[in-house]
Amino acid sequence: TGTISSLQRQLEIQESQLRGAKSEKEMLQKKLREREDQLQAMSAKFCSLREERKHEEMMATMEENCSLRQVVTEQESKLAEQNQLISELQGTVSQLQAELLTSRYHIHKQQQAREAIQSQAETLQHRELQTRVALECITSRFERYRSKIIQATFSTAGSKPPQAEVTDEEVLEAMQKIINERMEFHQMLKQKGIK
Repeated sequence: TGTISSLQRQLEIQESQLRGAKSEKEMLQKKLREREDQLQAMSAKFCSLREERKHEEMMATMEENCSLRQVVTEQESKLAEQNQLISELQGTVSQLQAELLTSRYHIHKQQQAREAIQSQAETLQHRELQTRVALECITSRFERYRSKIIQATFSTAGSKPPQAEVTDEEVLEAMQKIINERMEFHQMLKQKGIK
């Protein structure tokens, strides 16, 4: 009796597992059908896209052919215009030869104007040289003045001499620090009643 009961329980468990496996199989088959439907839809879509692309390429080729025909027509028209222009240019050669003397006269006038401009340019170069000399003088004075400011700023008590080249910002910060310390010291003396 115990063996039969055990076998019946195992049978029930296996039947339950079998039902679960059948249910899972049905679910998987349903998913498989859905995937097949999706693949068919995607395949149809790709086919449609290929057809559209072929149609677009064909239309582009036709448009290109029409454009080439139009270009050929335009080039032929331009060629006719150029032939006519050549005839007109040959007619103007004699007129240009007649204008050559007038051009030579104008060239002579331009030569005189160029010489006058060259003289003005030399004057401007001389003024530029004078300006550069003045600028170098001002720059030298500015550098000496800046050096004196740096020396005065970093020679105060408690200041460390700079180890490298000092930027304008660093000089300004050091001066501001000295001014702030002096104001604090003045405020402290004022609070203590010392004039």
